[in-house]
Amino acid sequence: MDFGLWENYYKKILDDFGFEREDDEKTAQVLDDLLFEQGCLTLEDLYEKVDFSTKFIIFGAGPSLKDHIKKIKTEYDLFDYVLVAADGATTALTEEKIVPDIIATDLDGKIDDILYANACGANLVIHGHGNNLEAILKYTPFFDNVLGTTQAQAHGNLYNFGGFTDGDRAMFLAVALGATELILAGMDFGNVVTKYSRPNIAEDTAKADKIKTKKLEYAELFTKWIDDNEDVKIINLKS
Repeated sequence: MDFGLWENYYKKILDDFGFEREDDEKTAQVLDDLLFEQGCLTLEDLYEKVDFSTKFIIFGAGPSLKDHIKKIKTEYDLFDYVLVAADGATTALTEEKIVPDIIATDLDGKIDDILYANACGANLVIHGHGNNLEAILKYTPFFDNVLGTTQAQAHGNLYNFGGFTDGDRAMFLAVALGATELILAGMDFGNVVTKYSRPNIAEDTAKADKIKTKKLEYAELFTKWIDDNEDVKIINLKS
């Protein structure tokens, strides 16, 4: 999705959630500066670093995630796919002894698990937005092989492929990397969150609050947009 089209959605997101574009831009600048200092990946670097296939599995952090991981381990050859974890889904994958090729994260999942996966070879796609400046400053310097993204105008070392949540941003990233097939695991949408997407909840699952529910609605909207507008086959295991 080019920025001209994305900006129409972005302005609506800012209005719907009461976000300030200036906050997104501030965090983006901090992330860009950090990546300039420590080095970072380009999209071309990322393309070369993964054992490339045009078939991707995108792991979201929905209630079906663990069942879908077990299904995939049984029925799929993981070496045929590029594995992309949406933030907290990394924890569920490492519990099953799987290290994703790429983690799309705004750094609100379990950082220890993301650090572990990164040390084991996972590439990081770190997203900066107005609400995660502190996490960007605190954690970004500890990661290797990082590509940076923003939901504002891309500049410097940062990209904007489109997308709002970790899950649908992961899908747009896969499209940018040339995906022809996306298998969606743990991408439930709906109004239930898990301990993988919200590590601080007391139980394994909980009812999503209004903000999270609205975010999942956008994730579903952008999934449909990709299905309708990109030359890629989408298979949602939830269906």
